[in-house]
Amino acid sequence: MLKKILENKKLRSDIILIAAALFVGLVALLVAFLLREDGSRVVVSVDGKKVAEYSLNVDGTYYLNDGTNVLVIEDGYAYMKEANCPGFQDCVEKGKISYVGQSITCLPNKVIVEIVGEGEEILS
Repeated sequence: MLKKILENKKLRSDIILIAAALFVGLVALLVAFLLREDGSRVVVSVDGKKVAEYSLNVDGTYYLNDGTNVLVIEDGYAYMKEANCPGFQDCVEKGKISYVGQSITCLPNKVIVEIVGEGEEILS
C-alpha cells in the first residue's frame, strides 16, 4: 500500500501539501501560545461605547448594562457569571479570560468585555 502511494505522484504531492499545512498550523499555534501576554485590565463596552474599566488584580462582581450581565473578576481572570439573554448564553459559557486580546461578547445585550495590557487603550 505504501509503495502504491509513493508511486502515485499526485497522491504523494497531496500528502506532502497536507503535511506542510499541518506543520505550519502547529508552528503558528506554538508561536501564539508562547507569545501570549497576560492582561492587566478589563474594558467593558456597551453598544460600542466604553462604559467601564477594571483591574484584573482586584476581585469584584460588576453589574453591567443595568444588571443584564454580571461580570466577575477573580484571581486574575474575568468571566460572565450571568446574562439575561433567553436561550442565548454563549457569553456565560465562554469561560474565564485573562490574556490580551481575549474577549467575551454578549450580542443580545450589546456588551463586550475585552482584556487589554498595560498602556493599551480601547478607542470607543
